[in-house]
Amino acid sequence: MGSETIGVDERQYGGGQYKDPSRRKMAIVLSIVVPILILVLFVFMGNVLKAASKQPEVKKRARPVLAVMATTAVSDTVQLKVNVQGQSRPRIEIDLVPEVAGKIVSVSPKFISGGIFKKGDVLYRIDPSDYNVAVVRAQSTVARAQQILMREESEGAIAKLDWDDLGNGKQATDLTLRKPQLLEAQAGLQSAEADLENAQIRLRRTAVTAPFNGQVREKFADIGQYVNPGARLGRIFSTDIAEVRLALSDADIARINLPLAFIAKNRASAPDVKLSATIGGQLRQWDGKIMRTDAAYDPQTRSMFAIAEVVDPYGKGAADGTFPLAPGLFVDASIAGKTIENVIIIPRDALRPEDKVYTVNEEGIAKSHDVIVVDTNPERAVLLSGLEPGELVIVSPLEKSQINLTFRVLDSKDPTIILIDPKTDEEDEADDKDEDIVAAAKKKLAESKKNHAKAQKEYAMAKKKAAQDKKNEKNRKKNKKDDTGKKTADNKGEQPQNKNQEKNMGAD
Repeated sequence: MGSETIGVDERQYGGGQYKDPSRRKMAIVLSIVVPILILVLFVFMGNVLKAASKQPEVKKRARPVLAVMATTAVSDTVQLKVNVQGQSRPRIEIDLVPEVAGKIVSVSPKFISGGIFKKGDVLYRIDPSDYNVAVVRAQSTVARAQQILMREESEGAIAKLDWDDLGNGKQATDLTLRKPQLLEAQAGLQSAEADLENAQIRLRRTAVTAPFNGQVREKFADIGQYVNPGARLGRIFSTDIAEVRLALSDADIARINLPLAFIAKNRASAPDVKLSATIGGQLRQWDGKIMRTDAAYDPQTRSMFAIAEVVDPYGKGAADGTFPLAPGLFVDASIAGKTIENVIIIPRDALRPEDKVYTVNEEGIAKSHDVIVVDTNPERAVLLSGLEPGELVIVSPLEKSQINLTFRVLDSKDPTIILIDPKTDEEDEADDKDEDIVAAAKKKLAESKKNHAKAQKEYAMAKKKAAQDKKNEKNRKKNKKDDTGKKTADNKGEQPQNKNQEKNMGAD
C-alpha cells in the first residue's frame, strides 16, 4: 500500500511538464516576473497618458514698459496776470456835418479815407455868397439902428433943455424926456448887431473845420454837392488817445484786485496793461493803462469791461515807433495782478482736463491728483494745492486708463536722461525665481542642519546604546560563565550518587 501510493505520487508529480527541475524553476520565475512587468507597463502607460494630457504652460506675454516725459513741480512766488482780448477804438469818433446849407465849393486834400488832419484845418468849404450878402444886410441894419439911436439921444437932450426952461421946476416925465423912444432905439441897435453877428457866424460856418487832431475814416460828400445842415460829409476820429475795452470775469477781477466803478486818480497810479498783436508776421506791443471800468455789468456776457488807454497811439505810443494802435485792431491784453507766495508751478502741458495732474512715484507708477488752479498761461500753471514740491509730473499725453501702470520716466528737458527705470516683468520673474531658489536653498540648508543634528543625536544614542549593549553582553557572558561553573560542580556531585544508585539497582 505504501509503495503504491508512492508510485501514484511519483506518476502524478514526476511526469509531464514538471518532470524537468529547470523548467519547473523557469515557470516559477515567469509566474513572478510577468505580473511585475505588467504592473510596470501599466504605470509607464499611465505616466505617458498623464504627460500627454497635461496642459501646456501658459506664459503671459510681457507688456513693454512705455516711456513718458516728466519734470519736477517747484514752489515759488508768482505775480498773477490776466490775459484777455479786446478791440481797439478811438476815444472820439464822430460824423462830420455842416451847420449851414449850400453847395460844396472846395474840399481839403487831407479829407480822404485815411487822411490825417490837425485841429482847425478847413476840410470842407460851402459857397459863402448868400452868407456874405446876409452879413452886408445885417451891417446896414446896424448902421440904421445906430442912426436912429443917435437921433433919439439928441432929441432926448433937446427935450430935457426945453423942460428945464419951461417946466417951472417940476419933475419931467420919462415920456417928456423921450426915454421910451431912446430905449427902443437902443433895442433896435442891439437886435441889428445880433443879426450881424449871426450872419457873420453863418458865414464862418461855411468853412467846415476839424474839431480835433485826427484821421478820416470815411468820406461821404465831395465838391459840387449841395448839402443841408446835419448831412454827413464824412466820419473822422481823434488820434490823441486809443481805447481798448477788455471784458473781465469775476475771477479776472479777483486776480488784479480791481474794484467796481474804478476810475484812476492819475495815469501814474493806474494798473499797467501790455497790449500785443501780430502785424506783418511779427508781434507788436503797446503800453497802456487801465483808466476806468464801466459802471455796470454787461447783462449779456455777465462780465465787466475795463477801459485801457494808450496815449498818442500814432506817435510816441506806437509799437516800435512805427506801428500805431489802429482802430478795429484785435489785441491780446496782459494785465499785471496780485503777487502770491508759496504756490506750486508746473508746465501747462501737465495740467489735464477737470483740473487733474498725473504724477509718477519712485517705482514709475502713474497716479492722478485733483488740484486747485489759481492761474494758467500757455507756458505754466499755478496751483494752490493738490501737489507737493519735488513730485514728478507727467507732461506727455496720457490716457486716464493708463493710470496705475508702470512707466519709464525721462527728463522733459533732456530725454536722454532717465529719471526712473522700473524693472520689467521678466526681471521681476527672474528676481522672484532667484528669491525662490535662495529660499529653497536656505530651507534645504536648514533641513540639512536639522538632519545633521538629528543624526548626531541618533549617533550619540546609538553609541550609548552600543556601550550599554556591550556592557550587558559582558555581564551576560560573565553570568553565563558563572552558571556553567556552578552546573559543572553540580554535575560532579551527582555522579557518585548515580553510581551508588546503579550499584544498589544491580544488587537488587
